[in-house]
Amino acid sequence: MANEKSTAPGVTRCLTTWDEDQREQRAVLRQILELHPNALTQDELVRELSGGGSRKFTDLDAIERAVNDLAGAGLIHRPGEDGMIRPTWAAVRLHDLLER
Repeated sequence: MANEKSTAPGVTRCLTTWDEDQREQRAVLRQILELHPNALTQDELVRELSGGGSRKFTDLDAIERAVNDLAGAGLIHRPGEDGMIRPTWAAVRLHDLLER
């Protein structure tokens, strides 16, 4: 008999905050790379990923954390004076290699 801690088939697995953060980082990086060489501001990114500009704190916070984590990992540049978020050369190159 399976309980909520089971990994048995048919038991729904709950996402951890780490899983949610990883999912959000993948979505942010994918969007930035697919629009490259065009760039987005963080507000535009929120609108793109939330389907029209959610102003819920949880949505805004998740995307802001993803941007900070991806910048810390060297995959995107932090928004500059123009407020635009751009991928690093390494992220673009890896994307090109994996897409072929």
